[in-house]
Amino acid sequence: MSNKLNTNSDVKKEISGGKPQMVFGTLNYILLGASLLVLVLGFALMSGTTDIYSSTKVTLAPIVVMLGFGLGIVSIFYKGKSNSGE
Repeated sequence: MSNKLNTNSDVKKEISGGKPQMVFGTLNYILLGASLLVLVLGFALMSGTTDIYSSTKVTLAPIVVMLGFGLGIVSIFYKGKSNSGE
């Protein structure tokens, strides 16, 4: 009478036929990478010590950074079309 407890990973392997499922899809990871690149671009626009009150550093860079964070949030919550009909 062996009473083996199934762990969460064992249940996932049984459902998917032995292969563990990915948390996000490929498009999610692409969007997440794009958001990181947009964030790096925004912070690069914001950096520097000369002319700290330029319009690029005061208006454009914060907008680019906010777009990068927004794209990161979208990449986490985006759920692609499922083939199972749900």
